[in-house]
Amino acid sequence: MTYPVPPWLHSLSVFSLTISGIAALVICIDVLSGHRQRMWIMDLVWPITALWAGPWALWAYFTIGRRNTKRVQQEVKEHGGEPLEKDLPFGVSVALGATHCGAGCTLGDLIAESFVVLVPLGLFGSHLLGTWALDLVLAFLIGIVFQYFTIAPMRDLSFPRGVLAAVKADTLSLCAWQLGMYGWMAVVVFLLFGELPKDGPVFWCMMQLAMVFGFITSYPANWWLLRKGWKERM
Repeated sequence: MTYPVPPWLHSLSVFSLTISGIAALVICIDVLSGHRQRMWIMDLVWPITALWAGPWALWAYFTIGRRNTKRVQQEVKEHGGEPLEKDLPFGVSVALGATHCGAGCTLGDLIAESFVVLVPLGLFGSHLLGTWALDLVLAFLIGIVFQYFTIAPMRDLSFPRGVLAAVKADTLSLCAWQLGMYGWMAVVVFLLFGELPKDGPVFWCMMQLAMVFGFITSYPANWWLLRKGWKERM
């Protein structure tokens, strides 16, 4: 049994999406105005994270991200200081690792969910499973790209070894993220509202919440991956 979407949730969804869009735009403007991250891939990760984390991502960017720009870290190096990844508490580094993985998932989901509006896909006769399968494939591929451009430069790896290291670093984290994300969306579809229209704000607000749950379920996995040295602290 599912329920109709209450009017207040529609209004709340519009508000959440608007605030998050503004947060992402502010970060993009700040990055493009000269505050480039030391690792260029984080120039993408921060605004993508803001699409679901909104004000939290904006606060984290100006608290942590601004400390990891090329200019700031060069000044730290010139004064004999430690790189930011060695200066941050371990738990914060874990959160950054989770958002790095989550950015790939978010981008993959944005592309997949938009694509199936134009080209419906099915798997075992289910449009929902077809969409989720495409979500997973794109999230994995984009996640590997994101990890490659983090790990390969930091470890000075060749292309094949860099790809292998990226797969090793991202697979568990991505699966843990998708577990939380799919878990919440299953609740939405099967217990709350059914399949929501993808051109409506409520669906995308539910996807924002799905990313929050993905962050929560991937946090322990990223903790373990960083402790094992399979992922790099950022």
